[in-house]
Amino acid sequence: MIKASIIGASGYVGVELIRLLLRHPEVEIVSIISSSSNQLSIDKTNPQFKKVSNLVFEEFKIEAIQEADVVFCALPHGISQEYVKIGYDIGKVVIDLSADFRYKDLQRYAKDYSQHKYPELLSKSAYGLCEINREEIKNAQIIGNPGCYPTSAILGIAPLLKNKLIDKNSIIIDSKSGVSGAGKKSDFAYSFCELDENFKAYSVAKHRHTSEIEEKCSLLFGENLNLSFTPHLLPVKRGILSTIYATFVKNINKGDLVEIYNEFYKDEYFVRIFEDDLPELKYVRGTNFVDIGFEIDKKTNRVIIISCIDNLIKGAAGQAIQNMNIRFSLNEKMGLIMVGEYF
Repeated sequence: MIKASIIGASGYVGVELIRLLLRHPEVEIVSIISSSSNQLSIDKTNPQFKKVSNLVFEEFKIEAIQEADVVFCALPHGISQEYVKIGYDIGKVVIDLSADFRYKDLQRYAKDYSQHKYPELLSKSAYGLCEINREEIKNAQIIGNPGCYPTSAILGIAPLLKNKLIDKNSIIIDSKSGVSGAGKKSDFAYSFCELDENFKAYSVAKHRHTSEIEEKCSLLFGENLNLSFTPHLLPVKRGILSTIYATFVKNINKGDLVEIYNEFYKDEYFVRIFEDDLPELKYVRGTNFVDIGFEIDKKTNRVIIISCIDNLIKGAAGQAIQNMNIRFSLNEKMGLIMVGEYF
């Protein structure tokens, strides 16, 4: 059995990690760490765990993760790197769900977050977008789990970038997310009355995930590129739907596009290509799938891609477990085969 510890276990992503790991046949959770819920059992703070688990939250100390083979860090950006460093120093595989170990370019990270305290560790980390970076993940001691928006956006457009089929300056990504993407915040903007029956854009032209998307898309394309990314907040709990626009550099028909995507993702269980219709949030909610569909606007020679994920699973906890499975040479699907919560 793989022994796992979760730091930051009381947040939305932390609780989702616990829920998913409890059903994993090869994992034992040895500690759940949260200063805000210290000494409380999870069935008290989260009654959905009654009769399933009575794990007790504890304060962080090195002894709490000493027994673990893998440590999941579900902490805010900037704070997480301190705990990743501790885990790394005592020889643990660390899967970090903040932005602290997603970047290769320190300047990009510093511009949108802050100065990195442990830049030497970035060379030890792998970007944990499983379908794109599997070989690097297999041997990494630190894995930077991708952001939820970048997961949806990058997987949606990757085949076109890799095959250089689009104008690198034409990419527009328009993403809509459920409110759980903001984490457990008590801000007025996330209150029921502000969200219900509302729909809004935010962080327009300045969202921090833009630089992460640009860095990884540039690596796929083989040249630096700039793109436009606009996030929106949906009045739903979970899910991301990204609409991606780009201009082809040559004429391509729908049949060609289907073939390109099916070939690129032919061995990827968690990528589902919609050939005749378009994906919707309810198909992926509660799953680790990314659903991708597309149409071609012949008037403008532009492709329109729809990419859907559950932001808490494929966009966070599920992908972290997929990374763990890859890193420990387990079946990649283990503990993650789930049908979407359609209703």
